[in-house]
Amino acid sequence: MQTTRTPHQPWQPQGTVYGTLLNFRREWDLWIPRMTQDPHKAAPKEPVLYVKTANTFSPAGQDLLLQDGVTEVDIGATLGLVIGGDGQVAGAVLLNDWSVLHASYYRPPVKFRCRDGFLALPQQVTPGQVQDWATMQIAVRRNGDLVQTVDLRELMRAMPELLADVGEFMTLQPGDVLMVGTDCLADGTRPRAKAGDRVEISAPGFASVVTMVGGAA
Repeated sequence: MQTTRTPHQPWQPQGTVYGTLLNFRREWDLWIPRMTQDPHKAAPKEPVLYVKTANTFSPAGQDLLLQDGVTEVDIGATLGLVIGGDGQVAGAVLLNDWSVLHASYYRPPVKFRCRDGFLALPQQVTPGQVQDWATMQIAVRRNGDLVQTVDLRELMRAMPELLADVGEFMTLQPGDVLMVGTDCLADGTRPRAKAGDRVEISAPGFASVVTMVGGAA
């Protein structure tokens, strides 16, 4: 009996994807003078999380289409921790957490982060444990030029601490992904991309995330 082989499908999250804000020292330091202002009036004591909804998931090899007057987007290179069946970290993925440019990274409106295709995914998960990636550096290239290096040694909450602190107020389920955060440049902005740009997120031992940015027809 002849069987038909199903081609390998690119990885997609099987649960909820959570992002973390203000988890790199440089951005935290830049925001300190404003953390005591209204409406929050104090620095956050717990991790500040947001959800990347399923419509944002963009499988490996898929282009990002800019629409609705958006001409430029922030590049958000990050590491996502993939939760396994035992509730522990089973592996990790590089991700590009795209966002429309906006003034606040403290409580950004969902409409800036949760547009269609605004989470670029890799081909596959890299197995491992959090200690394997503690000193990892993520390279961000735009049209072949290095525009940012994200150093995971600069996390405000290292990965074990982040997982423990999140676990104090919610339970991560099998298939969930917890992104450790995105870093900013020295001036507080993030690298940006526009139609025609090719953006690559890479790190040793990981499947790269490569996206072509296109404009609306």
